[in-house]
Amino acid sequence: MEGYLAEQIKKIKEGLLEVITNIEVSIDYPEYDTPEVLEDDLKNKINEATKKLEILEKSFDNGKIIKEGIKTAIIGKPNSGKSSLLNAILKEERAIVTEYEGTTRDTIEEFVNINGIPLKLIDTAGIRKTDNEVEKIGIEKSKKIAKDADLIIVIIDGSKDLTDIDNEILDSVNQSKTIIILNKMDLEQKINENTDKIKNFKNVIKISALKKEGIENLYEKITELFNLNKINVDNDIIITNERHKNQIQKAIKNLNDAKNSLNSHMPIDIVAISLKEVLTNLGEITGEEASEEIINEIFSRFCLGK
Repeated sequence: MEGYLAEQIKKIKEGLLEVITNIEVSIDYPEYDTPEVLEDDLKNKINEATKKLEILEKSFDNGKIIKEGIKTAIIGKPNSGKSSLLNAILKEERAIVTEYEGTTRDTIEEFVNINGIPLKLIDTAGIRKTDNEVEKIGIEKSKKIAKDADLIIVIIDGSKDLTDIDNEILDSVNQSKTIIILNKMDLEQKINENTDKIKNFKNVIKISALKKEGIENLYEKITELFNLNKINVDNDIIITNERHKNQIQKAIKNLNDAKNSLNSHMPIDIVAISLKEVLTNLGEITGEEASEEIINEIFSRFCLGK
């Protein structure tokens, strides 16, 4: 992937290098007959480079998923079915399931693949009011994990009315990255998608964790939420390095600065300054010096000094 990225960056640089070279020669060697730098052509090259870099920038989210997995917090009140859900997904008895509240006091972490993408599942301590100091620590840890997670799965016992704890949990999570699971669909249901609080969430599904029914619906919802079916690991160029992403963002900013200078009818050498910064930004990824590239391009295309 690093090789593919370098190749794509090189193509972007080549398009910009040609126009920068013409600008440099027209400024420093006016006696030479260099191709006229047309404003429309320059704008097109800037727009083309910006579009390609923005695609690479957006790929970082997919790259992070591929590299680190989707950090998924399973939260809910005790006995809502969190541990049963984890066991159903893993297809093994990984977490202890009992009728007693507060069985899970620390996190349990496991990985599972969905469409080739790792899902880092974290089963957390049941959230409730308790006087037990050890359990309190686990509950606070649960809340922090949920806050930092890429995906939150809130599991609710659908066979019972919502409690104050359920409502507290629903109020505390980020709706855009949350899937609500109404568990125990094999029992008579007391709540559904239209229940107050729950109806505010876009992603709501029903399962029976104990009977392992509806788990595929969860996979489908995660695939839809993260566009996993659009991630092509084999063919797409995907950024996985945060430093590369930062350099690409700097390059996009400098391209926008160049475009603004053009639109403001600034001298062409001012535009060139921003474009040379773009080469510097991208050179941090490929390991090439912008000034050296410009000099080499000038001498390869013009008979300067002869």
